[in-house]
Amino acid sequence: MAVEIRKIEGKCALRKFIEFANDLYKDCPYYCPPLFFDEMNCFNPDHNPALEVSEYQLWMAYRDGKPVGRIAGIINHKANEKWGYKHVRFGWCDFIDDLEVSKALLDTVAAWGKEHGMDALNGPVGFTDFDHEGLLLEGYEYLAPMASLYNYPYYVKHMDAYGLVKEADWIEIQVYPDGTPERITRVAEIVKQRSHVRVDKVKNARELEKKYGITYMDVIDEAYQKLYNFQPMTVKQKHYYKNMYFPLLNFDFVTCVVNEKDEIVGVGLGMPNISEALRKCGGRLFPFGWYHILKALKAKKMEAVDLLLIAVRPDYQGTGVNALFFQDQIPIMAKYGVKRLETTSILETNTKNIANFTQLPHKQHKRRRAYIKPIE
Repeated sequence: MAVEIRKIEGKCALRKFIEFANDLYKDCPYYCPPLFFDEMNCFNPDHNPALEVSEYQLWMAYRDGKPVGRIAGIINHKANEKWGYKHVRFGWCDFIDDLEVSKALLDTVAAWGKEHGMDALNGPVGFTDFDHEGLLLEGYEYLAPMASLYNYPYYVKHMDAYGLVKEADWIEIQVYPDGTPERITRVAEIVKQRSHVRVDKVKNARELEKKYGITYMDVIDEAYQKLYNFQPMTVKQKHYYKNMYFPLLNFDFVTCVVNEKDEIVGVGLGMPNISEALRKCGGRLFPFGWYHILKALKAKKMEAVDLLLIAVRPDYQGTGVNALFFQDQIPIMAKYGVKRLETTSILETNTKNIANFTQLPHKQHKRRRAYIKPIE
């Protein structure tokens, strides 16, 4: 039978949309399910402020009455305005290995985008740079961290068959911390004296906000302005991401760099890898998922840490501030017995950021891609 595309409307249909990926990857040992309630909230205007600057539509593909694919169409008006283009994004794009299915899904987003005046199809990306983005091209044999997309290798041939072409590539790096290199220590001490900066360790999210408000989110926003597809955050978005991520953090893995005015000029965030915990509970907190996740977050010994981000205020970039993050974090990782640090996606053109990790024992183990195609 032909592929049937159904628009997603209502909570029941949204649940099926979210659950489709878990069903598709149920036998894959490398897939990490997202937190179910986070996915539901992502498409709820009462929770996700990105929907104030974006519009979206969700669809699922069916054949013989069975779900065989899903996709989201997104128009982020604020990002389009910033970058001067008219892109419709596709995300949450999953499908069985059937070219007719993937074509039907992508055609649907392209047609919807054209109806709204868009002239190019771009993805896989989300509403903002904080959502999952980039099709996995290399590294299928590694367990996905919570903050990254995973997809089967066959997805690549579907993108190629549709005529999508590379717009941007990211790489991911495994770092094996084994003591702080003397060069990092030397640079960190010079930077402290020359730029009058220091590391300020805080114990929890409450103390962080009491001392600095949400200025650390301002630093992230300013630091990321030039990154691919980045949309300047609204005040509501800053609070949204702060409330989503910071309560989960073990603040041993949070490094704030402040200047002589006690202003945050850099922030580095890491967290224990909780992929196995999410796999055990299928991304659901209840009835017992909360236990597995909390156990992983509060562990005193751990195999891996996921580096969520390093952000430095533009006027301090290029000063060597990044050395302070490593000087602070490498001894902490040793205390927890961490054997590897997993970076999130780094644009392959961001050579300065890549250089932060290549001075340590490392391996580039993943590559992912955002595609683009003009809409005819």
